[in-house]
Amino acid sequence: MPKVEAWGFFAHKHINKMAVYTLPSPLMGFYKKHIEFVSQHAVDPDKRRYAVQGEAPRHYIDLDHYYGEGETMRDVPFYWDSAVAKYTEDTLNAYGILPWSFLGCYYSLVKAFETKNFDLILKYSADIGHYIGDATVPLHTTENYNGQFTGQKGIHAFWESRIPELFHEDYDYFTGRAKQVDKPLKFIWELVYSSHVLVDSVLLIEKRLSNTYPKDQQYTVYQRGRNNLKTYSEGYSKTYSDAMDGMVEERMRTAIISVGSIWYSAWAKAGSPDLKDLYDQQVSEDFQDQLYAIEELLKTKKIKTRAHEH
Repeated sequence: MPKVEAWGFFAHKHINKMAVYTLPSPLMGFYKKHIEFVSQHAVDPDKRRYAVQGEAPRHYIDLDHYYGEGETMRDVPFYWDSAVAKYTEDTLNAYGILPWSFLGCYYSLVKAFETKNFDLILKYSADIGHYIGDATVPLHTTENYNGQFTGQKGIHAFWESRIPELFHEDYDYFTGRAKQVDKPLKFIWELVYSSHVLVDSVLLIEKRLSNTYPKDQQYTVYQRGRNNLKTYSEGYSKTYSDAMDGMVEERMRTAIISVGSIWYSAWAKAGSPDLKDLYDQQVSEDFQDQLYAIEELLKTKKIKTRAHEH
């Protein structure tokens, strides 16, 4: 299977882009002016995974690693200090810290709004959209994140990249208006819980399908540059998507309204500052240099992450 990033670069960008249209006025005015940045840079956290130590575990939480026999996902400690006390910080960084890293990003966005720091508003808006998108993907909440324990290696990219890239034009992205979130940590945990309950369906439906669908029709080969790459066929992808009864579309819709709601909530938490004087501002040279430096580090790919990246 070709290696594809979480939600696919396309889907992450589309989620952030569509989230702009959930916002109330006047906040929508600011984000529409800068929609290109928050959508194109929705993938920056994925790029940093290969260039910045400690970035990778921000993208997932393997809930089923944490809770034992007789426990449920809601027995995993809600607060960071309690989780560290129960599992150790090293264990958390090995098996994912998504809810807690999201909370830090949220308060950074609040601070950026309070100080009207244009660069940081854009940076943390793009980043937080990415982390919320990750939280809506079932396979970001399980230790069996790529089907490696069930003979389904490759299902990660199949579910979150191949399917939306093939069928996104048929999805309904009207989600209604963003709502204010008063308890952001509870909000992100509920997103994670709602994803985790879908893990068994994601895996079991594909397992049953792979046992009944003609083997010679499950994959196709396409050319990317000079390479021939193997991926799931459009027919197999459509059958899997239909069998899940629109799950991928529903999770994308959930991501879109969630991103808009958190942007709106951070702005409201900051006192709803007037951003009209930032409408036509451009990112600073220093910020552009930072983004360029990440691209340069990315070329070295010296940071080691999971064998199949979240």
